[in-house]
Amino acid sequence: MHIDLFNSYFGQSSPHPLIGVGDLARADASIFTPTDFGMYCVVLMDVNFGQLTKDGNEITYQPGTLFSLRPGQEVALTRDHGVEPRGMILAFRPELLQKTGLGRDFYMFRFFFYDVLEAIELTRIERNIVMNCFSNLIAELNTPRDYMSDQLLRLGIGQLLSYVKRFYERQFSDIARSSSSVVDRLAHIVDNYLSSGLPAQKGQPTVAWCAAEFNLSPNYFGDLVKRELHITAQEYIHQKIITAACRLLKTTTLSVNEIAEELGFTYPNHFTRMFTRRVGLSPMRYRHGSHDAG
Repeated sequence: MHIDLFNSYFGQSSPHPLIGVGDLARADASIFTPTDFGMYCVVLMDVNFGQLTKDGNEITYQPGTLFSLRPGQEVALTRDHGVEPRGMILAFRPELLQKTGLGRDFYMFRFFFYDVLEAIELTRIERNIVMNCFSNLIAELNTPRDYMSDQLLRLGIGQLLSYVKRFYERQFSDIARSSSSVVDRLAHIVDNYLSSGLPAQKGQPTVAWCAAEFNLSPNYFGDLVKRELHITAQEYIHQKIITAACRLLKTTTLSVNEIAEELGFTYPNHFTRMFTRRVGLSPMRYRHGSHDAG
């Protein structure tokens, strides 16, 4: 979708070819039909005015909910005609990221790869901050363009995205405080899986599998784990696999190949390499020594 088409939904001109900000209260009803904007979007839903779906999945949201979209994702809303739409949407073309500071820093904004289920329920103060960012972008878009316009618009978008990142961090903290057992539950889930015999049938536990156990997307789950444990989710799983391997080497007579199969390795030499790299000893040397691990 081009910015001209995006702005046409709101009956407004296109002062910039790559950036648009729309007020959902002014939106044409056709914007709520299944739409892939083909752009990066930040959406503030300021009132619940219908059933929201993303990529065909129904989403529950509250007033003051903020979520993001990336190119290729389809969003739609079945209107509740008894409630007037209220909210804001920022859209910008991927070309805005090319050879710019915003593009260089864009790797930080991983929330574009979260599911809408993992949107942010903003506090009153956070909502005010977001609305101020939207207002600043609208003001700059409506200012006659000069040599500073593009720079100020990219800075304004970067500021909004940085706040969104901060608010996700706050939400991670809230989750950790309200459910201090997240790490314990993860350990329980992975340990149970590794000792269940399932790895030999279905393979090793993956980040995606663990995330599904928490009803989270892999990216959101990965960020939550990294914030709490200061290692990646994949690294955590590997640590658990090595701990399980050490236990099997010390307490069973299974061969190294049998242990590799038990833990979901397709090729025993992959297990041996991982074990040796992490423990500093081969599996057989570890078995015949008196060393402990993780």
